[in-house]
Amino acid sequence: MKKYTFHVRGTHCASCKILIEDILNEQGFIENALVNLKKEIVEIETDSDKSPEELALILTDKIKPNGYVLTVEKRIEEKMEDNTIWKAIPIGLLFLILFFILQKSGILNLGIGGKTTPLASFIIGIIASLSSCLAIVGGLVLSLSAKIAQDENESTKKPFILFHLGRLLGFAVLGGVLGFIGMAIGINFVFSAVLGLIASLVMVLLGLNLIGIFTKNKLTLPSHIFSYFRKIEHSTYTPILIGLGTFFLPCGFTQSMQIASLSSGSFTSGFLIMFAFALGTLPVLSLLSFGSVSFAHSKHAPLFFKSAGVVVLGLGLFSLLAGLAGLDIINPLFNI
Repeated sequence: MKKYTFHVRGTHCASCKILIEDILNEQGFIENALVNLKKEIVEIETDSDKSPEELALILTDKIKPNGYVLTVEKRIEEKMEDNTIWKAIPIGLLFLILFFILQKSGILNLGIGGKTTPLASFIIGIIASLSSCLAIVGGLVLSLSAKIAQDENESTKKPFILFHLGRLLGFAVLGGVLGFIGMAIGINFVFSAVLGLIASLVMVLLGLNLIGIFTKNKLTLPSHIFSYFRKIEHSTYTPILIGLGTFFLPCGFTQSMQIASLSSGSFTSGFLIMFAFALGTLPVLSLLSFGSVSFAHSKHAPLFFKSAGVVVLGLGLFSLLAGLAGLDIINPLFNI
């Protein structure tokens, strides 16, 4: 048995590790594959007689549809992508200005500096669904659903439909539960404001992550929560359970909305916040489900991600400043 170490590009979060390991371990000549996200390497054990370069090409062919590339030597990202940020900043600022003009006019209430509204959750859901990390998370859960369908010789539409229903209803009900918990523990103004600050900080970190700063510092849940879903492939209700289970997957956008639901202090408000967020992610996840093109891996994706990062960073900063002003820590800088 031989051991090889390859460098991997395209990883974003804990789900990337699970997806890559699942795909590689399905290969007959791979005895074991282990991904180290921090070092961005993949260690494999194999009985193949092929050279490391040949193995890298073969294995890249298996994982490239999901946005990953294996190489023997570590490669520096193309310089062209580094210049994308200078195009993304004006685009992101333009959208921010538009958001604040609409909010100021009363046409669009994003709840900036106050309670998160379902409309804000819906817009954040759209942004989240187009982010590279969530696209990969979506690829993971949808590939599991597809595998179930293949194993049972069923139409691929049924598990996908069940997955999306489980996701929408699960997010809504669990969001309501968070709101109820917030009401039960008696969240007051100060506690609610502190939770709002935490949610704002999460949004700031997400924005920096999308822009390309602090890419290794993400607020995520432990990856071992995936293990349960990987053991129940043949259950009839697996797509529904996976859809519901994505509520607990390591996505910072989801976590920020969970905090907003908790701080709402109401079952109805928490229900609507998480339902609107899940609804915002539905269009893109549906496209991924039924075989449409994956925007996450198109040539325009880097520009979109960084532009979205500028928008998320701006919203997070404004919300953070408004929250600090609400606690009388700083003077209001803007009358949002």
